[in-house]
Amino acid sequence: MSYRNPTPTVDAILQQGSSVLMVRRKKDPFKGQLALPGGFINEGETAENAVRREVREEASLEVEPIDILGVYSDPKRDPRKHVMSVTFVCITLSGGEKAGDDAESIEWVELSDLEKIKGEMAFDHAQILADYCKWKGSQGTFWSGKRRG
Repeated sequence: MSYRNPTPTVDAILQQGSSVLMVRRKKDPFKGQLALPGGFINEGETAENAVRREVREEASLEVEPIDILGVYSDPKRDPRKHVMSVTFVCITLSGGEKAGDDAESIEWVELSDLEKIKGEMAFDHAQILADYCKWKGSQGTFWSGKRRG
C-alpha cells in the first residue's frame, strides 16, 4: 500500500519595529519572490527545532518560537506537492541577518506595504502575513480554511 501524505514544513515570522523579515528566494518555485524564512522539517526533528534551523540557515539569526500563528495546509499552496506549514511567531535571540542557503537576499518589509507587494510574495505568504496582522490584535490561531471576516 502506498500513502501520499502532505509534507510538513515550517515558516517563521520575525518582526522588528513595523517590519517583518522576508527572504528573496534563490530557487524555484517562486525564484526571486519574497517569502517568509522556512522550509522542510527533517526526519527526527521537531517543528520548533526546524524553524530555528531554517532561520539560521536562511538568515543567520538565532530565534526562539514564542507562539504558533497557525497551520496552512491548502493542497495548492506549493506547486511541487501537497505541503503543510506550521507557522511560528518568533523572536530574535542573536545574530546579524545575512542571506544564506535558499535565500538570495534578506529584506525587512513594512507591514503597511503588504497589500502593495502581495503579488511579489511566494506561496500563501501574503495570506499568512494578513493573518499575522489580525493575530497581533486577537492572538487567535489561523488555518487554511478558517473563515475570515
